[in-house]
Amino acid sequence: MYVGLVHRLDRPVGGVMVFAKTSKAAARLSNQVREKQFQKTYLTIVNGKMEQSQGTLEDYLLKDERNNKSKVVKEGTKNSKLAILDYEVLKHDEELNLSVLKINLHTGRHHQIRVQLSSKNHSIYGDQKYGGRGHGKQLTLWAYELKIIHPISNEKMIFQSLPEKMGSWKILEGIV
Repeated sequence: MYVGLVHRLDRPVGGVMVFAKTSKAAARLSNQVREKQFQKTYLTIVNGKMEQSQGTLEDYLLKDERNNKSKVVKEGTKNSKLAILDYEVLKHDEELNLSVLKINLHTGRHHQIRVQLSSKNHSIYGDQKYGGRGHGKQLTLWAYELKIIHPISNEKMIFQSLPEKMGSWKILEGIV
């Protein structure tokens, strides 16, 4: 039996994943990733309140292989890559000073969501690597929805997964 990994999530991130059952399907799905036909939507909990209820973040990221981290750099920096995401604030909890965001990725750079939000002083809750408050092995970053085109039937498919509304994710009560 064949099981092909088509895309990945960072180790401390949960959520929906798609695997291929044949090498031909894996190749076709991988091509969709390259052609930016995969539509990935994430949920995350970040520190603070965003200035706008929705927006687009565009930054250039540079990966530091030695430390397995990325950082925002100036456009034109050697080996940097453009990173684009859209966000929408679903909820802000004044008491906890945390916000729930829905993120749509346009690019899939190394630690992209984590780096871009952290650079705007809205690090992901529980993200020790990029300065988030809270602690634990699980980031509050969740691959919520994935839209693909079936590699054989060409049918548009939507897969969704929500984190259990416990621990930090209790903040989702009433919004999703």
